[in-house]
Amino acid sequence: MSESSQTFIAKSTIKAADLNHRRTINFNIGKYNSKVPEGKAQFTDTHLAREQAKNIKWHAIETLDKQLEQFEQKFTQRGGKVIWAEDATQAIEAILEICKAKKCRQVVKSKSMATEEIKLNEALEQHGIESVETDLGEYIQQLDGEPPYHIVTPAMHKSKEDVARLFNHKLGTPASLTPQELTLKAREILREKYVQAQVGVTGANFIISDIGGIAITENEGNARLSCAFPKTHIVIVGIEKVIPSVTDLALFWPLLSTFGTGQKITVYNTIVTGPRQAGEADGPDDMYVILLDNGRTNIIGNPVQRESLYCIRCGACLNACPVYKNIGGHTYGTTYSGPIGSIITPHLKGMPEYKHLSYASSLCGNCTEVCAVKINLHELLLHNRHQSVVEGSSSLGEQMAWKLWKLASLNRRLMNMGNGSIKNKVVNGLFKDWKKNRSDLNFSPKTFNQMWKERYKT
Repeated sequence: MSESSQTFIAKSTIKAADLNHRRTINFNIGKYNSKVPEGKAQFTDTHLAREQAKNIKWHAIETLDKQLEQFEQKFTQRGGKVIWAEDATQAIEAILEICKAKKCRQVVKSKSMATEEIKLNEALEQHGIESVETDLGEYIQQLDGEPPYHIVTPAMHKSKEDVARLFNHKLGTPASLTPQELTLKAREILREKYVQAQVGVTGANFIISDIGGIAITENEGNARLSCAFPKTHIVIVGIEKVIPSVTDLALFWPLLSTFGTGQKITVYNTIVTGPRQAGEADGPDDMYVILLDNGRTNIIGNPVQRESLYCIRCGACLNACPVYKNIGGHTYGTTYSGPIGSIITPHLKGMPEYKHLSYASSLCGNCTEVCAVKINLHELLLHNRHQSVVEGSSSLGEQMAWKLWKLASLNRRLMNMGNGSIKNKVVNGLFKDWKKNRSDLNFSPKTFNQMWKERYKT
C-alpha cells in the first residue's frame, strides 16, 4: 500500500465521521445544485449542447499540436511570448526568471488550479517574493495555510463563522463580522496589493486557438485586475484547455457557469490577446503564456483516458459525487479532487502511488450524468482500475482473492456450497482488510437455486 493511499484512508476515516463537516459541505453544495436547473433552462436542448461541446473538445484534443501552434503564432504576432513547460520544474524556472528580470518582489495571483499544481506560491516564497491570492476563496485558504478544497469554490468547507474566526485571528477584525463586512475587509487589503505588485499571475479557462487569446471567467473581477494593473502578466495554463475558435465560447461559457454554479453566465468574462497595444489605455507591458504539460501528454497517449482532457473544470462531478460529499476535497491529497481528479491524477503523478483514488468511487454514474461535456467518468475510473492491475500495481493477495471470486462466480456448484451463515463467517472473518472500512457482508440464508426450486417445485 502506497504512502498516499495510507494517508487517504486515514483522512477519509476521520472526515467521514465528522458530521459538522458533512453538514457544511452538503449545505453549500445543495445551494449550487438547486440553481443548476434554472441555468439549464437557457438551453433549448441541454443534452445536445453538451454533445456539441464534447465534439468540439474531441476535435481540439485530436488536433492539439496544430491548435497550440496556431495559438502561439497568433499570440506572438501581438507581442506576447509563449513558453512551453514540460513539467512543473520548467514552469517554475521560467516564472522565476521573468520575476528576476522584472525585479519583482510582489505578485498578485488570481485563482488557478495550474499554479496549485506546480506549487507556485511555495516556490515564490522560497525566493523572497510575496504572492497574494486575490480571489476571496483562495485568499481565505491562503490565510489559513490550506490548499483549495474545491475546483470552483476553494473555501466551500468553511462556514461564515469559520471565516469570521479566521479573520479575527489573522487580521484582528472583530469575530462578529458579517459575510459582507468580511468581504469588504478583504477588498480593502487586496486593492492595495494590485498597485504594488510588479507581476500578475492568472490561469485561463480556455486557450483560443484561432485568435491567439486566452479566456478567463470569474465572479469577482480579480483576474481582470491581476491582468491590468501589474506591468507584467503571466498566464499558466494546461495544454488541454484549448478550443479551436472564439465562437466556441458562446457555448462553453454558459455551460461552464451553469454546471458549475447554476448561473446563466458568470459575472466577468474576459478575452486577453496579448500585452497592451498602441492606443490602448490599460494592460501589461509584457505578457507571457506558459503552456503546461506536466504529464498531460501521458493522458493524450492513452486512447481511452484521452477523453478526460475534455474537462472544463466546472466542478459538477464533485458536487454530484457521494464520496466527495462525505470525505471532502482535502482528503484526496492532490490538486484535483473528486471523480475527475481520481481519473487524471494517477496518470499525472504515477499509477502505483495514486491508483487508490480510482477505487474511491461508488461507480454510481452520477458524475457522468452531470458532466457538462459528457465525459464517461465512471467508465474511465473502471479503466484506471483495470490498468493498475494489468501494470502490476495490485498486491498478490488482492489478485488471488479476485481470482477465487471469479472462479466461484462462474461455477454454480461452488456458489451453492455452504449456506448463508457459513459464507458470512468465511467472508467477514477472512477478508479483514475489506472489513476495515465496510460493514459486514450478509448473504441470503438460501441460494437463488434453492428459492427457485421451492417456489416452482422443480
